[in-house]
Amino acid sequence: MAIMCARFFLFSPDEEIMRLFQLVTFPQISPRYNIAPSQPVLAIVQNQDEYQVRHFQWGFIPGWFKNPAPGQAMINARSETASSKPAFKNAFRYRRCLIPANGFYEWKSTGNRSRQAMCVRLREEPLFAMAGLWEQWQSPDGTELDTCTVLTTAANPLLESIHPRMPVILHPEQYARWLSAETTPAPQLQKILQTYPAEEMQVYPVSSQVNKVSHDSPDCLTPIQEQKTLF
Repeated sequence: MAIMCARFFLFSPDEEIMRLFQLVTFPQISPRYNIAPSQPVLAIVQNQDEYQVRHFQWGFIPGWFKNPAPGQAMINARSETASSKPAFKNAFRYRRCLIPANGFYEWKSTGNRSRQAMCVRLREEPLFAMAGLWEQWQSPDGTELDTCTVLTTAANPLLESIHPRMPVILHPEQYARWLSAETTPAPQLQKILQTYPAEEMQVYPVSSQVNKVSHDSPDCLTPIQEQKTLF
């Protein structure tokens, strides 16, 4: 089974991001329409009494990894087991983050080994947050690298025909609990890591240009007629 949520996008104006996450300061960023693994992603963390903006490399590397091989960075973590898995349990307890997005892409099998790129967004809320974890890894030469992963859960009825998993999308009233610097018991956190309602989401096909990381423009979001196969 292929990994899910391997691309997403964030294009909301800075002011909208500041308002949703109640940020005091915010770095000016450019719209991004095709964010891919290994690239830097914007994230929100708790810093004492306020939220802080950080940039992490997308692809979690546990702090105890000595020298990770290419492909070992984990872009997704299962929300059901992250609190107990050796790779994620410390980050689940101490280093949680919110990853802002306007939507994400998933690829639907259309038969004959082909796949159709699909764009997934919320119907009413253009901007939302995916639950994430972050970690700081130190290379043998002392170089520090901050990395993150997106938590996933079971797909809702709208998306399950495309992929059995989907990102954990949190509601704004859940942000404070997820980012709390306090050591919140894992079972309490687990209760908010649920499948987002299907009726509040939409999905539509987009062109294959999103398959290439080099394509990063609004055209990636343009709906197309879904191709059907006869076989």
